[in-house]
Amino acid sequence: MDKIATATEWVLKYTAISSEATVPGPVNEAIRQIAAHLYANREASLVGVTAQSLPFGTLDLLAPYTPFVCG
Repeated sequence: MDKIATATEWVLKYTAISSEATVPGPVNEAIRQIAAHLYANREASLVGVTAQSLPFGTLDLLAPYTPFVCG
């Protein structure tokens, strides 16, 4: 499975950015960080390691581009 394509699709849905052509630099960096995270943690299970969340700062990079929803 293509990690970049998967990360790109997730980020575009998370941020509600409508087109890959309009992706700002910080969002591209977040896509690369998520793809690297998916690659590094591609096994179906974890044995002898601590589970990790998204790389530090990834969601901070996406925050300015994420729609605020109230309710």
